[in-house]
Amino acid sequence: MATVEGATKPVLEVVQAEGCDDTSVTFILHDEDHTLGNSLRYMIMKNPEVEFCGYSITHPSESKINFRIQTRGYSSLTSSSEKWMILIICEEFHLLILFVGDSMN
Repeated sequence: MATVEGATKPVLEVVQAEGCDDTSVTFILHDEDHTLGNSLRYMIMKNPEVEFCGYSITHPSESKINFRIQTRGYSSLTSSSEKWMILIICEEFHLLILFVGDSMN
């Protein structure tokens, strides 16, 4: 878990707009930047069920990514298995970044 001012917060939040169906969802990834955002977007877009995948960083001083995924309509993103898959991918990239960063020092 990420720590901010002594409090813990989740690494991943799931946000779904009211009235939207299960084929689109926004994930908020804390303490991440373009390194993870672009890599994750690239890998997710390889899935033929994904119609749109993109991310934005709200402000350069914030290390938070808004990550949006939309499927073609026959795959639900709000099932718990999909959420855990995204979380696992994010954690793997995070560990890889930490490992590569430590080996370069």
